Amino acid sequence: MGNKVNEKINVLDNGYVRLTNVMGSDLSVVNSARVSYDKESTELDEKDIRLIKFLARERHTSPFRHATLQFEVYAPLMVARQHWKYIVGADHTMDAWNESSRRYITEEPTFYIPKPDEWRSAPGNSKQGSGAPIDERTGHYLWADLLEYVEEGERLYNEALEVGVCAEQARLFLPAYGMYVRYYWTASLQSVAHFLNQRLGHDSQVEIQEYAKAVYALAKPKFPVSLDEFVKTEV
Repeated sequence: MGNKVNEKINVLDNGYVRLTNVMGSDLSVVNSARVSYDKESTELDEKDIRLIKFLARERHTSPFRHATLQFEVYAPLMVARQHWKYIVGADHTMDAWNESSRRYITEEPTFYIPKPDEWRSAPGNSKQGSGAPIDERTGHYLWADLLEYVEEGERLYNEALEVGVCAEQARLFLPAYGMYVRYYWTASLQSVAHFLNQRLGHDSQVEIQEYAKAVYALAKPKFPVSLDEFVKTEV
């Protein structure tokens, strides 16, 4: 049984990460490791901290799967799909994922639209990622174009619904990548650390970096020793 919490950090223009439930603590890691010797700690001490450091350093990861965190995330689809890629690609990290679907809901869609000063240039020596910000005047044109594109998509989507088209087909008119989706992610402490190590890096997409920072800020107070050892990317 976990401990219900309700701690939320806003991300981007309309997104957020909310920590909803936590099971375990750094002590859970220690005790799951020591069960082989039929030993149990009731309070975390220096010996326990040394054990966590040893487990993390030597990649003895199973004890870190006995603690879990549950998040509610509201993110643009491009962020959600990047996040999902690192979950299905992880090995023995234990995750559950449930996401809202426009097959069933027709609530007003929300879209991520970068402000005029938030558009970035293509990198000079890579096929992925981004470079320096583009000039704000060009950014303003892009912002206006994207806004117009989204509004037209919403108009066509609503028109399709009004003439009786099913929601699962009407959604084809919505610009997908910037549309916000809501999902629950329940993950072991190891899986959370894996995600953070992958997505906190400065070479990852800026938008998902912001979500990773929010996950880290919510998770770190719950598992201060374990995440300090497991997450080696500078925040």
